[in-house]
Amino acid sequence: MARRAKAAVESEASANTPTESKPQKKSRSTTPTAESLAALSQERLIALILQEVGQSAPFKKRVSAAIAALQGPDRVAALIDRRLSALEKARGYIDWQKRRAFAADLDATLATILSDLKPLDAGMALDRLLRFLRSASATLERVDDSSGQVHGLYEATAEAAAGLAAGLSADAALVFATRALDALDDDGFGLVGALLVDLLPKLPKAALEPLDAHLVEALAKLPASAKKTGPAASERAGQEWERRYQRLSLTRLRQVIADARGDADAFIALELEMSPERPDLAAVAERLLAAGRAAEALDWIRRKQKRGTVVVTREDLIVGGFDPEGPEREREAVEIRILDALGRKDEAQSLRWARFEKSLDPQALRDYLTRLPDFEDEEALDRAFTHAASRKDPHGGLYFLIRWPNLDRAARLVLDRREAWSGRIWELLAPAAEALEPDHPLAASVLYRALIDDILERGRSPAYGHGARHLTRLSELARELAPGDLTPSHAEYVAQLRKAHGRKSGFWSQVEG
Repeated sequence: MARRAKAAVESEASANTPTESKPQKKSRSTTPTAESLAALSQERLIALILQEVGQSAPFKKRVSAAIAALQGPDRVAALIDRRLSALEKARGYIDWQKRRAFAADLDATLATILSDLKPLDAGMALDRLLRFLRSASATLERVDDSSGQVHGLYEATAEAAAGLAAGLSADAALVFATRALDALDDDGFGLVGALLVDLLPKLPKAALEPLDAHLVEALAKLPASAKKTGPAASERAGQEWERRYQRLSLTRLRQVIADARGDADAFIALELEMSPERPDLAAVAERLLAAGRAAEALDWIRRKQKRGTVVVTREDLIVGGFDPEGPEREREAVEIRILDALGRKDEAQSLRWARFEKSLDPQALRDYLTRLPDFEDEEALDRAFTHAASRKDPHGGLYFLIRWPNLDRAARLVLDRREAWSGRIWELLAPAAEALEPDHPLAASVLYRALIDDILERGRSPAYGHGARHLTRLSELARELAPGDLTPSHAEYVAQLRKAHGRKSGFWSQVEG
């Protein structure tokens, strides 16, 4: 019995003695993740949340919405509706200093709709998204949104609404789309229109006809023109512009419906109605081509019309200088596709080559080469490189050769035209020099010198840091050059710079630094 008592005592002692266990492996990462946060106690997490709630109004709204979600969609919707009502009534101007906080508040509202209300009731969420979009025009007119941050939030709202509505039944989708059409009256920034452009092609075919009828009715209600009496001339001009904008927006939506129904004739009729003098020939031809009416498409794409306003970008100037006509290049691309569809391969190839000759577009050349018979592509490619290098302005040729890429030919062009390079086109010369450095240090040096000369001659102090880095690269590349490769030598070139620009201390301080 004594033995049993002793065993019991030893067993109890063993139970109360801490057992030696393997130490748990602790993560060294302090990045908040689901796994790392799970290791914190509930009390600690609550404390952190409450602390942030007291410091961040948008976060407080998100937490409040999450709590409201536990009580059902009506409670979440009530929170959102209060915020939307305040947004609709607000009239104060929001300058750039307050924009970030305002955008964060809008983002919290959008996140509440999508993360808290949508899982509970998608229909209620969609209603709030549309109401949120309807407040966009008034809001954007009173906010300094030079960064586009606030506008971007509304674009995200339109995209989310289109995606959510696309999953509705035909009847529900028709109801929502009709309500969205009614919101076009105050859609000054085109956000509801963008929602509909995205949504309409995704809707069931049964919903398209009544929506088109609704658009026809809305167009019929628009006044024919602004009244010549009453308001001042400037006000009448504003009314006329708004009327045209509304008519154009509604007609474009009818074209979206025509596309969704595969009705090329309806699209063309609407295009002629909108712009009888200058219809979009490429758009019309594309619809006819898609409908299997290639011969008609070719007739349309070859029609002559007066040129309109042309927008020229800096890239257009770099790659060609005299061919900034994007619409014409688009027209040519459509014509090529039509000729291919008609089996007129030689004509299509001729257009591809002409397009390359004019624009030095690498994709046009690739399209041309892939359709050549075997063993002819090498000869054609060499002819293309020769053409690019022979341009009067060599910058477009260099741009093409670097992008292709053919760095050997690019380097040869740089050295053949040493005095022609303009450091003002730094968007081309700087990356070209970097691309040429490994195998063509002499050509890279020529371009770096052109860049440095331009920076110093024009006293472009904001670019002094770039110039200093270019000069450092020149020093490193000079070690790879043979004597006499570059005149003057690197040492002589630096001496000339110091003599001509020695007073530009901002530049030399960065060189020495």
